[in-house]
Amino acid sequence: MRSERRVRHIGGPRRILGASAALLGTGLLLTGCDSADFPIDGSPSGSGVPTESGRAVNPLDNPDGTKPGLAAITSAADRAKARTLIEKVATKGRGPKTGYERDKFGYAWMDSAPGGIPYAHNGCDSRNDLLRRDGEQVRFRAGSDCVVISMTLHDPYTAKTIEWTKSRATTVQIDHVMPLSYDWQMGASHWTKGKREDIANDPLNLIPVDGPTNGAKSDSGPAAWLPPNKSIRCSYAVRFAQVSLKYDLPVTSADKAMMLKLCGG
Repeated sequence: MRSERRVRHIGGPRRILGASAALLGTGLLLTGCDSADFPIDGSPSGSGVPTESGRAVNPLDNPDGTKPGLAAITSAADRAKARTLIEKVATKGRGPKTGYERDKFGYAWMDSAPGGIPYAHNGCDSRNDLLRRDGEQVRFRAGSDCVVISMTLHDPYTAKTIEWTKSRATTVQIDHVMPLSYDWQMGASHWTKGKREDIANDPLNLIPVDGPTNGAKSDSGPAAWLPPNKSIRCSYAVRFAQVSLKYDLPVTSADKAMMLKLCGG
């Protein structure tokens, strides 16, 4: 079992005792370290009801990825801004996958990425950081303010509401918007390991989503795979472009053309 400790985050230290008191008041505080791993019920994880969280943020207003969700880009002005951003992305052909291994981007999900990315070195691994960022009604393992054991996720990729529990962990997966294998083929094979660890754990490149949908994406770029939820496809293209520009990684010509098309170009 992972040892837990109080940690500092942006906005100051968490008030563990205050949070515990609030949970006791609603009957939600769990006891026992292993209480995270029981199935809460046998119901399916996805409600199938299209929805968008009111917390979800337009990616144009979330350039560092620290705000939750992936809200749709709907206004003509914002779609024009999106195209301007995407136009800045460089292109080149996709290189070979030779030599790619997940471990060359660090172990999943590390808390020690060296490049000053948000959430790094806060005492909590990047997967739990992202579950906490995007989840609602988040519950933590007893005695921890890091390990998420259940939450409600409004999945941007499918527009479903997913009631997630740690005992069914793979129903929600953390998607690398620019897949790590794609990164490798577009130039990350020549990076230092530290820079690869940064892009693998950067919240700008990470979104909790429906697990099977993430599996279907694999290492595809936008020309080959898009989120089933059409309303956020321009937002997805913007996030892809944001990661590309931050890490100076090109995309294929076909991917860039699709990204522009998704935002009305």
